[in-house]
Amino acid sequence: MEVVLLAGLSAVLLLPHASKSSPAGIAMTLPPVIGDWIGHDMPITPREREVLAKDTQFARKLYDNIAGEEVYVSIVLSGEDMTNSIHRPERCLPAQGWNLESSDRHNVPIAGGKSLEVTRLRTQRTDTANSQNLTYYWFVGYEDITPSHLVRTEIDLRDRILHGYNQRWAYVTVSADMAPRFARTVRTEQDTAKMLDEFIQQLVPALHRPDGRPLF
Repeated sequence: MEVVLLAGLSAVLLLPHASKSSPAGIAMTLPPVIGDWIGHDMPITPREREVLAKDTQFARKLYDNIAGEEVYVSIVLSGEDMTNSIHRPERCLPAQGWNLESSDRHNVPIAGGKSLEVTRLRTQRTDTANSQNLTYYWFVGYEDITPSHLVRTEIDLRDRILHGYNQRWAYVTVSADMAPRFARTVRTEQDTAKMLDEFIQQLVPALHRPDGRPLF
């Protein structure tokens, strides 16, 4: 099975460029307020603009509350050349000074009896033993939502072969440090995970597709 999958994924590189791309599956807006959290626009770094495809789109905010806690939210939407627009965060963590300590799947309960499956990363900065972070991420396609880079690649393969187009995927990340700059106390990993779960439960209903349909 692994050999067949590897061969299929390798074949993506040999396929001709698809003649069209699907519409975006997510509106590139983040709400200014989420519950008790206030959002502040965050800049896109020159390095990101240099490395990523020119038609890559971004939405990015840092949310804080009166307790001094902070949650970072970013959406990166691929352009026509998806291979130069979107990737797993594991690829760039070392260059940003973070060591990946663990990675697992996690389900966040959503209103209406639904749940959102995400990939959860636990990281620690290489320059200090006191800076730790939890990051949740998932991918949003035209119709598909997945926490898996591998599944996203399989869907791309299917769409290129069967439908002749590339999906424009968005990559959503939500993260928080366990020792935020202005918080009164250091949070445990469990406290940080609970905070992120509750934040995402409020964030997801505020996200929508470009035609106004709910995202989830």
